Amino acid sequence: MALESSKNIDNAADTDTQKQATEQADVEGKIPQSTMEQIADLFKAIMSHDDESRHFLLRVVQPGLAGLMDGSVSTLAPIFATAFATHTSFTAFLVGIASATGAGISMAFSEALSDDGALTGRGSPVIRGFITGVMTFFGGILHTLPFLIKDINIALTAAYLVVAFELVLISAIRHRYFGTSWLLSTVQVVGSGALVFAAAFIFGHA
Repeated sequence: MALESSKNIDNAADTDTQKQATEQADVEGKIPQSTMEQIADLFKAIMSHDDESRHFLLRVVQPGLAGLMDGSVSTLAPIFATAFATHTSFTAFLVGIASATGAGISMAFSEALSDDGALTGRGSPVIRGFITGVMTFFGGILHTLPFLIKDINIALTAAYLVVAFELVLISAIRHRYFGTSWLLSTVQVVGSGALVFAAAFIFGHA
């Protein structure tokens, strides 16, 4: 009886292993192998509005969203802390440019080196790293641009509005592609932004 139970367990394990292998083969078969082929495939998906497929989400939306969230949130602290401490718009602008650039490079390599796509089916690490890096820089540079305005108070007000836009955009993407409710997504995104902004306020007024 025990021997029969053990065989059933082994058979079930073999079945699961075969199923996983089949699913992995399907994933690898659907994704073009070369980087140029994958780029062409992504453009084809965009042009045909096939932006909800699992492959598109894994290869474009997820790395892009990760970059946008990091750039929009993590760079808040150094930029606004500098603005609060120095009361000089251009200094805050320079810190923002440096933060956005550094974060973009860091996130690009982090995404590319953390997963080669062979096991997860997420496609070329070069493409994902590029998407993540660009979106990180984009998220960081958006609320940096208002500090080109010389008047620090006007610059801060404009930056607040841009940050609000960024957080709404992130919430919208999470709702659109991952089915996260508007309320939950907004609370999570705004909550993380509020924590970082609190750090900026504390250190900027130290």
